[in-house]
Amino acid sequence: MPNAFNFQASPFDCLSPAQQQLVRDHVDIAYFRADQAVLDLDAAPTHLFVIIKGFVQQFDGSEVVATYGPDDCFDGRALVAGKVSSRFVASEEVVAYALEKQAVSELIAANATFGALLFADLSNKLSALSERHSQHELQSLSMARVDEAFVRPAHCVDASTDIVSVVRLFQAERTVNVLVRDSHSTPPRMGIFTATALQRAILHGTPLDQLPVGELANFNLVTVRPSDPVGEALAVMLHHKVHRVVVAEGEHIHGILETLDLFSFLSNHSYLITVQILGAQDLAALQAPAAQITRLIGLLHRGGTRIDMVAAQVRELNSRLFERAWALVAPSELVANSCLFVMGSEGRGEQLLKTDQDNALVLRDGFECDDLQAICTRFSEALQSFGYPPCPGHIMLSNPQWCQPASAFARQVREWLVMPTPASLMNLAIFLDAHAVGGDTRLLDELRSNVAGMLVDNQAVLARFAAPINSFAEGGSSWWGWLLLPEGPDHTALDIKKAGLFPLVHGVRSLALEHGVAATGTVERIDALVAQGVLTAAQGTDLAQSLHFFMGLRLKAGLADLAAHRAVSGEVAVARLNSLDRDLLKDTLAVVKRFRAQLQQRYRLDALGVCHPASGGTACSGPGCCTTWPMRVTASCGTPPRRMNGCRWTARPPA
Repeated sequence: MPNAFNFQASPFDCLSPAQQQLVRDHVDIAYFRADQAVLDLDAAPTHLFVIIKGFVQQFDGSEVVATYGPDDCFDGRALVAGKVSSRFVASEEVVAYALEKQAVSELIAANATFGALLFADLSNKLSALSERHSQHELQSLSMARVDEAFVRPAHCVDASTDIVSVVRLFQAERTVNVLVRDSHSTPPRMGIFTATALQRAILHGTPLDQLPVGELANFNLVTVRPSDPVGEALAVMLHHKVHRVVVAEGEHIHGILETLDLFSFLSNHSYLITVQILGAQDLAALQAPAAQITRLIGLLHRGGTRIDMVAAQVRELNSRLFERAWALVAPSELVANSCLFVMGSEGRGEQLLKTDQDNALVLRDGFECDDLQAICTRFSEALQSFGYPPCPGHIMLSNPQWCQPASAFARQVREWLVMPTPASLMNLAIFLDAHAVGGDTRLLDELRSNVAGMLVDNQAVLARFAAPINSFAEGGSSWWGWLLLPEGPDHTALDIKKAGLFPLVHGVRSLALEHGVAATGTVERIDALVAQGVLTAAQGTDLAQSLHFFMGLRLKAGLADLAAHRAVSGEVAVARLNSLDRDLLKDTLAVVKRFRAQLQQRYRLDALGVCHPASGGTACSGPGCCTTWPMRVTASCGTPPRRMNGCRWTARPPA
């Protein structure tokens, strides 16, 4: 009984045939009326329930903390603990399978993946999911180890070796590079000499049989480890603009990994995209590789590549695309005297599918360009033609506010901090994610040092900066709470950015600002905050895992939109998710909810007053509006004043 049990639903889809038979032998059917308690608080559970029809709500006190629908199971954790810690109530008539406790115990003992998926925390659950997919991922070429690719043997010579001898070695070993050991430097160093450097050797003027190779070797080696995924090795090559990397483990050198060898190993052609970008002689020639970036994302996703690795490759490709477009639009003198940088998700390295532009330009003090506005406008239009729409908030270098000399830009950043308004704090949040993609990167570094030198210790400013984490969580009607309603998943789509990504990213960004963390990526910020003891290791893991889950879910939905020739909405149809993804979504949204509550307490956000506009426009600026802090608002816009959990962005949230 019964043969109709759905073994395609998680966690039962990982069971062997014998384990499936164990389920059939120990399962029965249970019926519950609407509003009937399925499990009461502190009761001793005897069964694991798997819903066939209807919905069951889980209560923590009077608050609904989870809703379970068809193919969902509960309460595995209570079976292990021996006591029910929540109350489970049928919200309508419920028909469910009831699997005996002993059978569940045997399944957990025999199948670790089943146990992890059944009752483990978010981190373990995602790890178990990853293990289930490991075989598929190993088949994904970009997830293969570097030492599984074609690593050429490394040939090493002393720095005193003459160029003629090196060329003879090239011919004898059929290679175009040698490693160069300089034993006389302190400390000893290792470099590389390639056939490309022969041009410089010939032009040097010294007879080649008298010219030591150490004088022309490049001692800034770029290395990867044998255990690194080849996808990461590719990202390293793209970042450093090199055609080969040294494969090394500590002091031991395994060999040389060439781009052509890696390109022949990989099937995604990302290297080819880079070659096309760098070889483009006009903006029209960039159209094709710009379009291929989106196709590449789909290939990597379908191949099982980890979402963070997809994002890393996209960041490098986009950086090269923007850098080349800027070089084609701007005179060389302007490029040399400015720094082009991106912000928002692009700056953090978390953008996947193309979103609106968030970019800016900082100019060297004293440098002037007569046609600057026209050049910047042309660049923004070029990106638009590549599929990157203009920013609705005009956060683009074509806007003079985001194209200024270094001293003026620094002054503006200081004003954002010392004279905070909702708009200025939004600008500051976006700027904190800045990442240089072209020109003189030192100009952006100096701007960053201005922020670092003004480490924020004003709790009022920090609270106002952090407050938008509650922008989309009004009272008890949070997106997370909405998801838990039985009717929600079936009738409405969930905006993943509003529900999960934004509060997580901005919450981490707020902590990073408070503690002087220079990193721009959310995961890197989390790691730094864990190292400082601001976050626990477990919390850091949950936040990072949740971020990547949200990114993956949003990417999957976006690719589906593109396949259906729809505009990418960023919304996820929850009803179409499988039971495991729905379960993980509940878990990750719960992580965000707990994180928001922590920040709520840390920054005392319940003391902040908020004034909402009477209609969908911008917030009012009347007396008592949220331009002053802290206070209960006395709105002049016609909206009744009320206490809320923080200020709302007056425009769109930062990307």
